[in-house]
Formats: sequence, C-alpha cells, structure tokens
Amino acid sequence: MRRAEELVKPYLYDGRGKFRLKDHHPEGTGVVDSKEAAQDLLRKGVDWLAEEQEKLYAQDKWGVLLVFQAMDAAGKDSTIEHVMSGVNPQGCQVFSFKAPSSEDLDHDYLWRCSRCLPERGRIGIFNRSYYEEVLVVRVHPEYLTAQKLPERCVGKDIWNERFEDIRGFERYLSRQGYVIRKFFLNVSKEEQCNRFLKRLEEPEKNWKFSAADVAERKHWDAYMDAYEEMIGATAAPHAPWIIVPADKKWYARMVVAAAIVDALDDLNLEYPKVGAKRREELKEIERQLRKNGGGADG
Repeated sequence: MRRAEELVKPYLYDGRGKFRLKDHHPEGTGVVDSKEAAQDLLRKGVDWLAEEQEKLYAQDKWGVLLVFQAMDAAGKDSTIEHVMSGVNPQGCQVFSFKAPSSEDLDHDYLWRCSRCLPERGRIGIFNRSYYEEVLVVRVHPEYLTAQKLPERCVGKDIWNERFEDIRGFERYLSRQGYVIRKFFLNVSKEEQCNRFLKRLEEPEKNWKFSAADVAERKHWDAYMDAYEEMIGATAAPHAPWIIVPADKKWYARMVVAAAIVDALDDLNLEYPKVGAKRREELKEIERQLRKNGGGADG
C-alpha cells in the first residue's frame, strides 16, 4: 500500500549509508501530527492486517518475523497488543525473552530464539531477542561469564563476531522464506522517566515498576552507543530496522502497523486457488449436504 510505504520510509534503515541514532528523534510525528488521524490509520491498518494474515496462513509458504527491541517503558507490550489486535491468534505467535535460563546457557546464544521461530503461514513476534546479546550483554560484559564460553571465544572482536553471526542467521532465514522486520522503539530518557513516575503514581500500574529498570538508566549513554552500532551493523534490505519515534505511543503504533502492512503488501498474498478436480469434489459434497437437509434447501 502506497500510504504505508510513505509513512514508514523516514524511519526505515536497510544498511545503505551511515546510520546515526541522533538523526532520529524520539518525539517526532512526521506527516501525521494528529492523534485522531494516527488512530484512524492504525484502525485501517489493523483491519487490513487481519485479512492479509488469513491469506498468509492459508497460503502456508511465508513466515513473518517481527523483532522488537527498546529501552524499558518504551511501550513494546502495548504496541504489540494494539497493532496485532485484529489478527487471529491461531496465526500469530508472541515470545517474550527474559534473562536466559540455565538450559538456555547450556546452548549457543541463538538457540532459544531459533527454536521459537514462527511456522510458515504465521507471524512470529519476538519481544526482545538475540539482540540482547549485543546490547545488555555488551553494556554488562560480566554476563559473558555465565555463558560458559571457552576463553578463546571471548576476544576483543566478540561483538563484531556476533554481528556477523546475526547477519548470517537473518540472511539464512530470508532465503528460507522469512520476512524480517526489526523495530527499535526510540524513547527519550525524559519520557522514560515520566512513564516510570506514572507507574509509581498510579496504583494500578505499580506492578509494572522495577527498581532494576531505573538502575539501567545509569547506563543510558552506553545503551545508546550499543544500539547505534548494532543497528548500523545488522540492517540489510532483507532485514531492515525501523527506528520508531516512541515518545508518543499513538504515533509509534501507527508507524509499526504501517511497516508491517508494507512488508506483507510486498508479498502479494492470495488465497490458494482450487483446481477443477477439487471444485468438482466440493460441488459433490455440497449436493450431498443439501440432499441430506444440511443447507438452505433442507
């Protein structure tokens, strides 16, 4: 859809040219500066996605992988909930990756995510992902100790090696019929603070508050540097990043929906066509049903 492509274009980075995070502003609203207009576009996008997801499921050829990364309180959960609200749960799988378990740590770092990849015909959503391995682990390199890596595997080039691994993994997936879109919900430090305060002020949101999240704010600059290098090193035409302005949740949701609409539209999805022999079989079944009183003529 032409409009979806236009809406997402300012925020899409596919690896061409130099990437600088400071060129992307968290508070931006682009060409849609009204909440009402954005919500209307979101509703239309949700309706369109519901229909296309049925075609995707029926066709059973493509897999869609949507990766969401962000600082805490950027709105990943609510964005996923709103954008995918019209999609049949049968055709959508959501996985949230927390700190790795002991079983996870007994495998390579891509293992726990690769075993959760969506089946063909389905949309898979990773709420955090293998990208944590070049974000939180990079900001806190002491976490590498828990990964039981041999010393020779933890050299000065480990982050570039992991970028290379991820690029290869995503290239492989794209060659197997996976459509990949990666979203960085770009929230400002000031807006994150406001959302933390709301979690403290509003009793119904207290459960969301974590002191650990606040502690991570001390490493904000380190995280921004890690995000910038990660996006620049792993974006590709077959697996682009969408840097979503996330200070206004209503705008972020519209951009995410537009990016998914644009990705699916490029597949030219159709319901499987039924051959002549199968059509005759179905007509015979219909005749038998009507004959036995199961139709409008019964």
